[in-house]
Amino acid sequence: MDDRDTAAAREPVVTAEDHGAARVITLNRPGARNAIDFPMRERLLDELRRAAGDPDVRAIVLTGAGGTFSAGGDVRSMEGAGPDAVRARLGPVHEAVRLMATCGTPVIAAVEGAAAGLGVSLAAACDHVVASEDARFVAAFGRVGLVADGGLLWTLPQRVGMGRAKEMLVFGRTVSASRAYEIGLADSLAPPGTALDAALERAAEAAALAPLSVAAAKRLLARTDHGLDQLLEAEREEQTALFGSADFAEGRAAFAERRTPRFEGR
Repeated sequence: MDDRDTAAAREPVVTAEDHGAARVITLNRPGARNAIDFPMRERLLDELRRAAGDPDVRAIVLTGAGGTFSAGGDVRSMEGAGPDAVRARLGPVHEAVRLMATCGTPVIAAVEGAAAGLGVSLAAACDHVVASEDARFVAAFGRVGLVADGGLLWTLPQRVGMGRAKEMLVFGRTVSASRAYEIGLADSLAPPGTALDAALERAAEAAALAPLSVAAAKRLLARTDHGLDQLLEAEREEQTALFGSADFAEGRAAFAERRTPRFEGR
């Protein structure tokens, strides 16, 4: 192992850095195209939990180092994995995806280069996906003899519809950034090398909104597949709680006074 390899081994596999009210969480194995091994899965879950639990963090941005979002699961680390090891590998990923989908903090993916396999799963679980114009998405799990994981069999049809999801998951089609935007896998496009900047702009927009309202919207959207009656009941509960919040009082006052509201998340 040379000095560069030693330095790379000392680097955290996931980093977190605050940019104003946004926390940028970066998959940081650029030498392996940010392939997601077990330590990265655990560290990613830890960082997501910290960010989601921090009231000062109004938005989370997920990205990858070195011009690649993620090559997906680290296939080399899968050799010889028995049933218990497979379940252990999936555990942190399932918790991370569940947290991204249900936490009250908006989560934005900034995708440069390739998002493959589990990388697509992580991006699709985000509330907004910014893709560079030269990004590409490939979820051909069948090429390595596996089925899609990380919740992609649920999130991808939600985003693009069943037929288009099958194009990626059953037929292994690679999707360009422009096509991803067309079908709803990507929500916005940015020039190459600027996806993170664009994601931070979107994060600033989310951070300006009342955090309790944003959290309620995410919770309700996560329940839209439970049926209209259940959604309406949950909506009534959420709206009743928000009417009693200090942020709603501030929003009313700011509206009447024609000024920018100062929300505090209470």
